[in-house]
Amino acid sequence: MKKRILFIITLLVTFTSVAQTRDQEELEGGTLTKRGDQLNNRSLRGASSADQKKKPPVTDYKIINFKRDTTYVDTTLTIQRDYNFNYLRKDDFGLQPLNNVGQAYNSLVKVEEYDHLLPLFGARSRHFNFMETEDINYYEVPTPLTELYFKTTFEQGQQLDAFFTVNTSPRLNLSVAYKGVRSLGKYQHALTSSGNFRTTANYKTKNDRYFLRTHFVSQDLTNEENGGLSFEPQGGSETSGIEEYLGLGALGTNEQRRRFADRATITVNFEDAESVLKGKRFYLDHKYALIKKNDSSSTDLYIDHILDITDKSFQYDQAAVAPDNLLGESYVTEAALRHKVALEDFTNEIGIGFSNKWLGDLKIFGGYTDYNYGYDSVLTQGQGDSQTEITNRLKGNVVSIGGEYEKYYKGFQLFANGKSIVSSDDFDGNYFNAGAGYEFNKKYGGSVAISSSSVAPNYNFLLHQSDYINYNWKNDFSNTETQKIQLNLKAKKIASIEASYSTIDNYTYFTKTADSATVARQHDGNVKLLKVKLNQAIKFGWLGIDNTIMYQNVSEGDNVYRVPQIVTRNSLYYEDRWFKKALFLQTGVTFKYYSEYDADGYDPVLAEFYVQSDEEIAFFEANNHTFGGFPQFDIFFNAKIRQTRIYFKVENFGEAFSQNKEFSAPGYAPRDAVIRFGLVWNFFL
Repeated sequence: MKKRILFIITLLVTFTSVAQTRDQEELEGGTLTKRGDQLNNRSLRGASSADQKKKPPVTDYKIINFKRDTTYVDTTLTIQRDYNFNYLRKDDFGLQPLNNVGQAYNSLVKVEEYDHLLPLFGARSRHFNFMETEDINYYEVPTPLTELYFKTTFEQGQQLDAFFTVNTSPRLNLSVAYKGVRSLGKYQHALTSSGNFRTTANYKTKNDRYFLRTHFVSQDLTNEENGGLSFEPQGGSETSGIEEYLGLGALGTNEQRRRFADRATITVNFEDAESVLKGKRFYLDHKYALIKKNDSSSTDLYIDHILDITDKSFQYDQAAVAPDNLLGESYVTEAALRHKVALEDFTNEIGIGFSNKWLGDLKIFGGYTDYNYGYDSVLTQGQGDSQTEITNRLKGNVVSIGGEYEKYYKGFQLFANGKSIVSSDDFDGNYFNAGAGYEFNKKYGGSVAISSSSVAPNYNFLLHQSDYINYNWKNDFSNTETQKIQLNLKAKKIASIEASYSTIDNYTYFTKTADSATVARQHDGNVKLLKVKLNQAIKFGWLGIDNTIMYQNVSEGDNVYRVPQIVTRNSLYYEDRWFKKALFLQTGVTFKYYSEYDADGYDPVLAEFYVQSDEEIAFFEANNHTFGGFPQFDIFFNAKIRQTRIYFKVENFGEAFSQNKEFSAPGYAPRDAVIRFGLVWNFFL
């Protein structure tokens, strides 16, 4: 790791020196030509006050994503911006949060991960807010840009996301950002605390032959774990945490409700555990044009190189063994429990690309990955002849090849990409995607795509160690095979439809055994899934309606792949400009609903969700309670003044008038009615 750090420092110092030298030479020579360059030159030479006050249009503040698609800073206030105003900073449709900000989400719509060849790191419930390579954006701005995001949480805490970017020259952009969250929560021992630091650089030479983009991220996500509301009375209590929450038990109903309106008094399973997911990543993507498009040539020929150095770790600590055999027996009886797993991933990829006006864009590449996943010591189980050892490491090398193609022509789009492992110590895998589409205009279009992938299950399915005896395994699972066909249709003034049909072989999942042990399993049949999602946005003057409806049907494998059939979100809102158009007001109500289904349970040791067993379902049915099938209402009052968007929201409004008897996962309550406030503020200097 020290050699890698030294390499990174050397690379950054060299890059910075070259960039500063070239920028200084160009400034002294007066060779700036672009609009942003001219503004900088005028400033250096002492432009007139009128020129200095002239502000660039917002479209000049560019955002470049992982796929090199370019958009610009959006300071409008729309219903979609309201959906994005949350802990994740993106649309959370299909996710049901647990009771505190920063905790896990139960997936009403199963998350589809980015294409990958190697297993993913475990603790997936902690990865909703973990920023991967594909989540990092790069920028190009004519003047410095700042964005501040703030939102209240539950009890002592707040959310803040502060971002700043500047072009030190027309060709070099730097950005830095930090997202921090702390929330005590309404229930005992449910504090969440997370930090996401990221910094980026985006550079190109004057002749547009060399391009570079790089980022560094450091992330730390901490969650106190309480095991959910207790199923059994604890500490001399006459009722369990579940009964307290539901308003049942020894006390009269009205008195019970008054007593436990303070959620902090409700009994939880334990109050001495904590889980922490940490990660650091250095990423570098740069390319050089061997042949560059110009007036006499319509062809680009370039080479590029990608370097990705990622370190992740997940640690679970608990002061004592969980009570009532909730997590099973432990190797440790008189000391604190701890397990920590880490992954080091070092990837190099080099490719050659060809771009032609008539033939399209083609790239062929090869990659090398060195991976090292595991624990500090080998685990020995049993005694004598029955003694077995569980290895502590999965490590090796992978060589891969791949390619991608894309072509746009008069509204038509063709694309294909794929990658395959050609040499590996432990794994084999591949993925392939292809599709075609056509846009009649900006309002109407459609596309069809097919995809296929074969990849090993996540690392924690293959190898896991813990002080809890039941949480130790080494599995030799087959690759999960997925085939999918997808259809997208867009008619802006009518609706947009996304439909897909997937077949999954060797689906891997966690579940509970008869003795309440969480184990990894692989389904020996197929999972067949149909998904249809419709979005419709209608405006009638000042009034707007936005409907999102998803239908899911698991025709095979519904005993291991469980999702609700119907998930909806419907908003009715009013928006208009007030006070001589100085303020833009948006207010309305959002209704969310998902149909009844057997919700996945949450396991704090793994930080994973598991398929719920029949016995646990029967417990809730015995109390006349089922999972899902309940409505949620949010009332919002939003406003925009200049570049500032202000948000007020009453979340789960209906729960203010009735006893909350719902669950986000077995033993984990959803959020009660609460008023929350926040804002997003952009500064264009």
